[in-house]
Order: sequence, then C-alpha cells, then structure tokens
Amino acid sequence: AEMKKQREFYHKLGMEVPGDIKGETCSTKQHLDSHRNGETKPDENAYKETSEEKQEEDNDYHRSDEQVSICLECNSSKLRGLKRKWIRCSAQATVLHLKKFIAKKLNLSSFNELDILCNEEILGKDHTLKFVVVTRWRFK
Repeated sequence: AEMKKQREFYHKLGMEVPGDIKGETCSTKQHLDSHRNGETKPDENAYKETSEEKQEEDNDYHRSDEQVSICLECNSSKLRGLKRKWIRCSAQATVLHLKKFIAKKLNLSSFNELDILCNEEILGKDHTLKFVVVTRWRFK
C-alpha cells in the first residue's frame, strides 16, 4: 500500500518514481494483490514479460539499489594506494566484493591478503555495506 501511495504521489507531480526502471510495470504486484484480496482467478498477462523488459532488468547492475559512497585508504606501506579512493556501489555489496575489487585494482594474486577495516575494526567478509553503515558508522 505504501509503494502504491508513493507511486501516486510521484505521478501527481509528473516525476519518475525513484528506483523504477524505465518501462517497468507492476503487473506482478497487481497479480499478487488480487490473490491477497480473495480473488483466485489468475491474470494471464501477469507473468508475460517482453524480451525488451527482461533485457532492461538484466542490465540494471544494481543501479536502482540504495547506494553507499566509500573512501578507501591504504594503511600499509607494502601496498600502493588506489588512483581513486572514493567509490560508490550498491548497499547490498559485501565486504568480500570490496576485497575482490581492490585486489583486482592493485594486481594482487589473492584477495585473502587484504583486510578491510572500519573505525580500526576488521569487517567480516559476509557483511553487507548497509550492515556496516548501520552498525559501525551510525554516529559519523
């Protein structure tokens, strides 16, 4: 219901709904809502998706996800710093994704050689960046 209100609000203002992919439709959501309201007749068009819509969805690369900006600073004298120390990526990315990215940029043989710290605390490889922001960075 909240998403529907948000869409109506942005449509009244004539603006694009944030996070929507151009050409995205809510047919699946409408299909699910009809089942919640006790209607049992399935909508035949609910799951039909054109190849163009599917291709747009596949090419999103998490751009519509919540984004976080990160400053990467090297504390080791053995490693050189990155050319660009700021990156912006999906909040759903994990610390392991960051380690692999940095290892690739620095031409390291293994990402296991790296530790990523936030406030002098080593981060777990399975932590999402959203989790790190909420738990380690909340007062910054």
